Amino acid sequence: MTLTRHAQHPAYDHSAFLYYSEREYVEWLARFISEGLNRAQPVLVAVPGDRLASLRTALGDAAADVTMADITGFGRNPGRIIAVELDFVQRHLGQHVCIVGEPVWAGRTPFEYPACVQHEALVNIAFADCNATVVCPYDASCLDTSVLADARLTHPLIWQGGSRHHSPDYALDAALDQCNQPLAANPAAVTFPVGEATDLAGARKCGDRYGRLLGMSADRVTDLLLILTELATNSLHHAGGACRLAFWYDAGHVICEARDSGHWNDPLAGRRPPTVNGLSACGLFVVNAIADLVRTYTTSAGTTIHAYLRLDDAREAGAV
Repeated sequence: MTLTRHAQHPAYDHSAFLYYSEREYVEWLARFISEGLNRAQPVLVAVPGDRLASLRTALGDAAADVTMADITGFGRNPGRIIAVELDFVQRHLGQHVCIVGEPVWAGRTPFEYPACVQHEALVNIAFADCNATVVCPYDASCLDTSVLADARLTHPLIWQGGSRHHSPDYALDAALDQCNQPLAANPAAVTFPVGEATDLAGARKCGDRYGRLLGMSADRVTDLLLILTELATNSLHHAGGACRLAFWYDAGHVICEARDSGHWNDPLAGRRPPTVNGLSACGLFVVNAIADLVRTYTTSAGTTIHAYLRLDDAREAGAV
């Protein structure tokens, strides 16, 4: 098997790689990476840390020429992944790049998983004009069948059993609609209305008291205050006015909610590194950079954003 003829086309290529064993995973990806290096193409590999070790061993000396990153760190919040991958593309303009990204792994929590599906769908928009081949591995031996169905929904191409085919289930709009579901409010939440910039000081005091009441460290309280400030400021500047902030605790996380009457027109807002002229997305980019998870729901009637912050001693919730 060779991957060369599929990776040489100078267009964006987004494939899901469904694998069934550790051996298949390592051998297939080592071959994909080696072929990219042989064509002098920059390669980024962002997979769980234990998989990085296996790939380094399989690649031998060639591993030194690969940019490797543990995705369970920077990619815990799926909203950060596109920015890292786009930065890699920008650093190698004029070259075809190869990216291996594994945003879904056994151990993803039910809170995180819908954001992973949304990420995979948005990749098709973010990289539409990029000269890149992107492969996303999925462990078909242990992931639920619904997860594999979502992989087929969000990837135009599927690698399975040594061959590649177009996914008949690929449907970008359907995938984005599936991810854009209402986010439930918590009736026990502490709330604070922000109608103008002068209300931000009171909102920060409210967030500070709530965070310390839950035993958050000083650093995590600072993170919470920055998130609520950016969310409220975004509503004031770009959503036509007031928003309602809310805070509550659930499954080891403090959740900061912002609800306003604005409509989110750019599905990639906060996911791409902000440019000089892209100030509208800067605050949302900061929120994604700090939060452990960000969920969104937007319609013509308004937008809701949930930013999750794990407590310092929080343990993982149940996994998918």
